[in-house]
Amino acid sequence: MAKVQTPQPVRGTQDIFGEDQERFRHVVDTFERVRRLYGFKGVEMPVFEPTAVFARSLGETTDVVSKEMYSFEDRGGDSLTLRPEFTAGLSRAFLTNGWQQHVPLKLSTHGPLFRYERPQKGRYRQFHQLDAEIIGAGEASADVELLCFADQLLRQLGIDDGVTLQLNTLGDAESRDAWRDALVEHFRAHEKELSEDSRDRLERNPLRILDSKERQDRPIADSAPDIDAYLSGEAKEFFAQVTEGLDACGVKWERNSRLVRGLDYYRHTAFEFVTDRLGAQGTVLAGGRYDGLIEALGGNAMPAVGWAAGIERLAMLVEGVEPDRPELAVLPMGDEAMTKALSVASELRGAQFSAEIFGSGKFRKRMTRANQAGALAVVIIGEDELASGKVQFKNLATGEQSALDIAEVIENMWDLRFSEDLGALGSDIEALEQDVAKLGESE
Repeated sequence: MAKVQTPQPVRGTQDIFGEDQERFRHVVDTFERVRRLYGFKGVEMPVFEPTAVFARSLGETTDVVSKEMYSFEDRGGDSLTLRPEFTAGLSRAFLTNGWQQHVPLKLSTHGPLFRYERPQKGRYRQFHQLDAEIIGAGEASADVELLCFADQLLRQLGIDDGVTLQLNTLGDAESRDAWRDALVEHFRAHEKELSEDSRDRLERNPLRILDSKERQDRPIADSAPDIDAYLSGEAKEFFAQVTEGLDACGVKWERNSRLVRGLDYYRHTAFEFVTDRLGAQGTVLAGGRYDGLIEALGGNAMPAVGWAAGIERLAMLVEGVEPDRPELAVLPMGDEAMTKALSVASELRGAQFSAEIFGSGKFRKRMTRANQAGALAVVIIGEDELASGKVQFKNLATGEQSALDIAEVIENMWDLRFSEDLGALGSDIEALEQDVAKLGESE
């Protein structure tokens, strides 16, 4: 009989396991913790939407819609699309669920997204993002709060070192339209020198030429007019409020007057957190104000601002994540002891302690595996323990061993956990004291 060939994964997808999964989980857990500090409500979204949601939001002529979306016709003949980003779906949900009554509404979500593009480091066809949005708040303070949220997330992930917040303003509608006209005039004067992609963008999305990576485009893009000459008084004041708010919160930023968002509904603030540690894929978090999107989907005019961050890219930067480990290892010696071990492990888990049964192999090797797994203690169950109704409990840190019943095991585990938490707290305090000392030296 011929050997059956194993199906291979789809190109641009990944199976996340081991250390990679631990870093991935750490990013999501940290995001969930920080978003609660800022009062953002979690929301779960459908993985697919009507194609019109993204076609209207992103624009029929954008690369995402025309080249990168996974769209298909279902059995009912409806055109559906696997979500390539979160903002459009969240805006649709805001309208169809009547969430207008809750404005200003702070929403957060995370999960898989899908785009058909060339896979490379930090970029996949199925990838994952964190997302945070504030809908119904037109004040500059909303932009500041979102940026503070992003900055604190990066700091709590321990990846803020070497990451720079680049900030720009796209102005209000009047400012943006005037700047767009000036850019079109500038690029048309050099149209023959532009790359093919940029000549195409000149018709569809001229602002995107400013961040072209094509070498022949750079001198032309670099000499294009800045938006500052076209900003209205209101737009200047809005941007000043954003930067003053960031300064007040201690969030460092740099002005990048070439940072853009190409779609017409983007207004005012645009930003990216950028690192040089991921090569060409240097943006780890990006967003901006999109005051016209809700209206583009058929709603009333509604201000909004948001950001998204790639979980894979953040996870690549995370270091020192504690792996999952059992707090207690259960070692049964024989078949009868295995039945008892299942009962003991169940009681321990019911008491909220992670427990793993090491049931095969020689005793010494099982002890070694328990140590390597990072267990705090071991429970040993043999013939004598079955007869006495107690177990042998061994503290792996001190080597102390004694015969205990299950209630005593649980009591000892609480003491061990408390001691470990106290040690971690001491390390945190020591690190904080060092930071304070450094701050004093710098002053």
